[in-house]
Amino acid sequence: MSSGIVNGRVSFWYAEDGLPVLRAPLDGDAAADVVIVGGGYTGLWTAYYLKKAAPFLRIVVLEKEFCGYGASGRNGGWLYNGVAGRDRYARVHGHEAAVRLQRAMNDTVGEVVRVVGEEGFDAGIHQGGVLEVAYTSAQLARLRDFHDVEVSYGEGDRELYGAEATAERVRVAGALGSSWTPHGARVHPVKLVKGLAAAVEGLGVVVCERTPVTEIRAKHAVTPYGTVRAPYVLRCTEGFTASLKGQRRTWLPMNSSMIATEPLTDAQWDEIGWAGREALGDMAHAYMYAQRTEDGRIALGGRGVPYRFGSRTDNDGRTQVATVEALRGILVRLFPVLRDVRVAHAWSGVLGVPRDWCASVTLDRSTGLGWAGGYVGSGVATANLAARTLRDLVRLDSGQAGRTGLTGLPWVGHRVRKWEPEPLRWVGVRGMYATYRAADRRESAGGGERSSRLARVADRVAGRH
Repeated sequence: MSSGIVNGRVSFWYAEDGLPVLRAPLDGDAAADVVIVGGGYTGLWTAYYLKKAAPFLRIVVLEKEFCGYGASGRNGGWLYNGVAGRDRYARVHGHEAAVRLQRAMNDTVGEVVRVVGEEGFDAGIHQGGVLEVAYTSAQLARLRDFHDVEVSYGEGDRELYGAEATAERVRVAGALGSSWTPHGARVHPVKLVKGLAAAVEGLGVVVCERTPVTEIRAKHAVTPYGTVRAPYVLRCTEGFTASLKGQRRTWLPMNSSMIATEPLTDAQWDEIGWAGREALGDMAHAYMYAQRTEDGRIALGGRGVPYRFGSRTDNDGRTQVATVEALRGILVRLFPVLRDVRVAHAWSGVLGVPRDWCASVTLDRSTGLGWAGGYVGSGVATANLAARTLRDLVRLDSGQAGRTGLTGLPWVGHRVRKWEPEPLRWVGVRGMYATYRAADRRESAGGGERSSRLARVADRVAGRH
């Protein structure tokens, strides 16, 4: 089943145009007004909005490999309104504060589409919304609860479907129901990051690739080629944060893996449906995410080997054969008509997970150090909101502007304790996902409406509640 698969090479999203021509590295010590560490969505969007708001700023972006090497070039292409930690923020700051965060996320989908159109580059965007399906009784019960919660956070335009209405959108085998939000779109991740990087450079931002930052401290970003000094140093490194000095236990680099099929035939698409090209997810505990690509494939992802000992990251996206087979099994479970379809590409990447699973944005006004991330897999859109928030925090601190609606969102300034030392975090994370998978198997076999108790155990280990 795995023969002939292109495994790794960063991701399938680079297959069409190949890996980018690398920009020059940093050439000696430099000075700037703002230095941004990380050339993914968060770093590039932050540079974009800061430079648009204050063209006189000298901004330098430092990237270890190339822009889009990390999660920004490997994700599932879900531009949607999910934000990690919203329910916790509701408990801590009140429901209305969380509603404001959710509304900001709803608007962010349209903001990304707006900027892409304004800058005039193709990001493979199709605004079909997000459809999350349930295909066991326990999943259906969770789906209904999930739908009601989302509506309670102001999503009055969300729709709940039964089995028949779900099949009219996409024919997932055995689907019992689904929930759809219009606040979502499919994107081509690499087209988005390439277009954004070009737009940032066009504004006059200096982008240095092949420039690993080894240490961040107040007013300094240290690299092997020199140190960039700036009043503001913004860390936008998401799943690669653990590689920085003193940050190994800050955010856990959670591994996620994907496969892409060969292009499907018109007859196969007729069997599946999916004409609306919605981003597609499910309500399993070890959930999957998928999209119908521009060139007629299915790209599908989920957790493979969820964590590598010592917070290590992968080797250019190479993925274990067992993970490829597991993802193929999910594909065939959803769409049995594809049992003979070839998997053409497989890859992996890491996402950043804080100990309390809450995305956040912070600027320490005493040091000028800022950071954003911890998106827990929901970063394609969240990075844009985080970047605009970082922009406003820098402008507030420097006296360029006053407080805004974004600087008052409940995720601003949120801090959390570090992850446990090894081997505790390796044992905990691997055990957590093994337990989630066992819970899914038990629910599929049992047929009842109640979620497995195993999932609640895994939630407690994770610190999600």
